[in-house]
Amino acid sequence: MQEPKSVTVTIYGQAYTLKGGADSEYVQELAAFVDERMHEVSENSPVGSTAKVAILAAVNMADELFREQQKRIETMATLEDRSVQIARLLGREMGIKDASAELLEKEENQAATDQDISKDFSSSDKRDSLPGA
Repeated sequence: MQEPKSVTVTIYGQAYTLKGGADSEYVQELAAFVDERMHEVSENSPVGSTAKVAILAAVNMADELFREQQKRIETMATLEDRSVQIARLLGREMGIKDASAELLEKEENQAATDQDISKDFSSSDKRDSLPGA
């Protein structure tokens, strides 16, 4: 098993050592993103404490994430609907009755694979930790 890597990052003027399996450049990029968001929050609304800035930045990022997830779900539903329509049209044109059923099965398998990948990504994120947090 691979030993977790330690990466020291600076977020909002504070150094943190993060441990996990992610590439150090990626972790630095994430930290820079969080740092930027915290500075945006503090510039736009003087809330005082670092904890409040962090919480507001986290809520803003969660909102963005949820909106992007909803867009992805809607896009996938649209693609699935269009795929079924195309499969039916092709089936009619080519005299194949089961073309849409085959396509639907392939889409369901791909969706299940996508969900597994998403779960793996989420669980790997939870392994990274901040000392003292």
